[in-house]
Amino acid sequence: MITFYTIVQEFWVMKAVILAGGFGKRLKPLTDQIPKPMIEVLNLPIIEWQIKWLAGNGIKEFIICVGYLKEQIINHIGSGSRLGVKVGYAVEEEPLGTGGALKNAEGLLSGQSEFFMLNGDILSNLDPLKLRDGGAAHALALVPLRSPYGVVEVDKANKVLGFVEKPRIKDRWINAGVYHFTSDVFSYLPENGNIETTALPALAKEGKLKATTYDSIFWRSIDSHKDIEEAAKEMQAANIS
Repeated sequence: MITFYTIVQEFWVMKAVILAGGFGKRLKPLTDQIPKPMIEVLNLPIIEWQIKWLAGNGIKEFIICVGYLKEQIINHIGSGSRLGVKVGYAVEEEPLGTGGALKNAEGLLSGQSEFFMLNGDILSNLDPLKLRDGGAAHALALVPLRSPYGVVEVDKANKVLGFVEKPRIKDRWINAGVYHFTSDVFSYLPENGNIETTALPALAKEGKLKATTYDSIFWRSIDSHKDIEEAAKEMQAANIS
């Protein structure tokens, strides 16, 4: 039996917006020459990994918000045909922040009732479609907080039981930088500013923002030179290709 939900799914074109216009200051001097999303992990740029991951989840159309050293991203990804997807570009003539960048792409999302968005510096294998579960209009992905330090396990008598290297702290969650929005998010966005300090707190205050937690998945934000090396090792261990 074909349900109404199935019919809707057949005609809804899933799109994702990738925020790829930042300067990547924490990765200098590497980002003096290349934009952060073009940093290679296991011989592929971050942004290419992202498109492959999302395309594998049925997302075949992308809007990339570009700014700093934009030509490198545009020249590498192009129309997306090489990767089996369609790609358009929203160009920032000046830095607009994460909220302003999405606002700048509004015209390219005309007629799109819902879409995904992600930061251009993350690598993951999480299932983005889970963000739509329960029918929430606006949702963000959460992953467990990773301790920056090794943890020493002790018993009540302070006897050392063992050591755990940079464990995930399962009762504390962080923003994974992957979102699902509907078109009314644009009324919350600034012309210039970050979504994390504008739209997201406003949506949360009104009770319109849902969190979807992801445990036991691969996720890594590339914020430092060490992250590049560690991400490569983790992707190999998780057999991500």
